[in-house]
Amino acid sequence: MRTKLALRLFCLVSLVPGPMFFASTASRAQVRGVYPVGMNATNSGVTPETGITYSNLFVFFSRDEKRDSEGNVVATGRNSIMMDLNSFVWVSKGKIGLLGGAVFSASATLPVANNSLSSDLVGPLSGGGGFADSFYQPVILGWRKRRADIRAIYGFLAPTGKFEADGNNNVGSGYWTSVLSSGQTIYLTESKATALSAFEMYEFHGTQQGTMSHPGQTFNLDYSLTQAFSLQGNLRLQVGLAGYGQWQTTDKQGPEITPEQAAAHYKVNSLGFTANAIFPGRKASVGVKYFHEFACRSTYQGYTLQISGAITF
Repeated sequence: MRTKLALRLFCLVSLVPGPMFFASTASRAQVRGVYPVGMNATNSGVTPETGITYSNLFVFFSRDEKRDSEGNVVATGRNSIMMDLNSFVWVSKGKIGLLGGAVFSASATLPVANNSLSSDLVGPLSGGGGFADSFYQPVILGWRKRRADIRAIYGFLAPTGKFEADGNNNVGSGYWTSVLSSGQTIYLTESKATALSAFEMYEFHGTQQGTMSHPGQTFNLDYSLTQAFSLQGNLRLQVGLAGYGQWQTTDKQGPEITPEQAAAHYKVNSLGFTANAIFPGRKASVGVKYFHEFACRSTYQGYTLQISGAITF
């Protein structure tokens, strides 16, 4: 039987699952990395066309089970997060011959977030909203091949969101994060209609201000298998399966971290679907992704909904 625990247990776990640009992490715990898992599951290796691209991603995370290191449910309640990510991407005209014809680009993401945590037993526990941690990718190299698109990326998360060590309305992580990532899209057919995509990111977390805690590093994997169809009026519809995984790779450290908490590495798994409508003539697209999480460890478990739109000028 699922045990409904009181406020004490909820305060011993991280108050937030910690997607990128948003974390409200308690000083003694950590249950997610900072990357909003799944956001690069499709067309992972594709570099936008030359110019300025604006994209908007609305993300809704809902999680109602806290699972221990064995996958058992130890607490129930509601942990919900809403984020609106505004990204601006600049893509250069030329190619870098010394790097195999790579196309150079850079991006900045400015997010707004709102979160809440409640217990089935005692009701609301915490919540916050406002401008969250911003994300910058000053170096993006992209290669466009006949049957594949590839990207290599360096980026960093700046702790621009509100964070207080003892606060219960944080929207920031309170620490810097550097990331190395890569995306690949392989076209399984000559027409590029069938595509296999993968995106990998490794997070190098800094020390959290006010707590002197150092979160464990994180590896993320997004993936999808999609099929595109040409429809009326130069419209392309892309549909398929998608998923993500997230794994803590090192122990968390800090003056208030117990050996048990340090060794409790989180693991996240999910599967779902994706659908994108692409308007090549207008250099625009809209899309939706849904992911259902399963077999998670040392973290909250639930589902993720993402709605996106992009246009190139």
